[in-house]
Amino acid sequence: MSIDEVATGSRRQLVDHARTVADQADQHAVTLESMLAILRSPRLGDRAARTAAIDTATAALIGLRAATDEQRSSMLEPVTGAFRRLRDDLGPLTRFGHLEVELVEPPASGRALPGEVAHGARAMVRTAVLALVDRGDAHRVRIQWDCDGLNLLVGIRDDGRGELSVHDDWLRPIAERVAALDGVLAVTSTPGWGSSIDVRLPLDPRPEPHPLADLIPLTSREKDVLRLVASGARNHAIARELMISDNTVKFHVSNLLRKTGAATRSELAALAVSHYEHDDPRRAYP
Repeated sequence: MSIDEVATGSRRQLVDHARTVADQADQHAVTLESMLAILRSPRLGDRAARTAAIDTATAALIGLRAATDEQRSSMLEPVTGAFRRLRDDLGPLTRFGHLEVELVEPPASGRALPGEVAHGARAMVRTAVLALVDRGDAHRVRIQWDCDGLNLLVGIRDDGRGELSVHDDWLRPIAERVAALDGVLAVTSTPGWGSSIDVRLPLDPRPEPHPLADLIPLTSREKDVLRLVASGARNHAIARELMISDNTVKFHVSNLLRKTGAATRSELAALAVSHYEHDDPRRAYP
């Protein structure tokens, strides 16, 4: 890449950033003006004005958090900084709730996290803690983050009844986020002693097994299905990920089996992985 191309890219980033800041400033101005108009309105009593102002401020804060998370998703975030944001998120529950939350800091030397991994990990922990508060059977939860150089390791341990399983409905949002980030979710429970949720989130994107398509013509959708089959995902999870029906997934898997000559789903996954490893043995699937 030439110096001119680098300079052009940098200027474009500065322009995009300036536009984003200007848009957010306009949105904040509109929110503040709306709140002032509500509070000054002679047609609203004090209670109605407070309610309307709170609703306006809440909606603006939700929008601000969504915009901030979207910006952070494309950036690297120090693991300790990401964990501090989690601590801030859980602060109200720690101060005013019945649940005692113990947070174990990750090592400061851990790798910086991709924005989407940091955001996803915080969302998983918040979902778990809110569910524990709602269920009311646990009094203490221990939350720990760690890095092994390749993955973010998230551990959530409670002292509840110890009846949690990976099939519990309230774990579905967590399982979906883990799958979207190519991670691994494990749940262990001991009756009377509590449950543990352990999540492993890779810090590097999983390589796609497209070298197989060099030998066999595949459609773009078949490549998507093949990638998820190779990762170990089942049909229902693939359907959710690609927003298609289970029957459509079965159709694509059948076509892949026919095109590759694989006899079973496991053989299809192994074939895809082996082709990728042969193409670049240094970056095999974990």
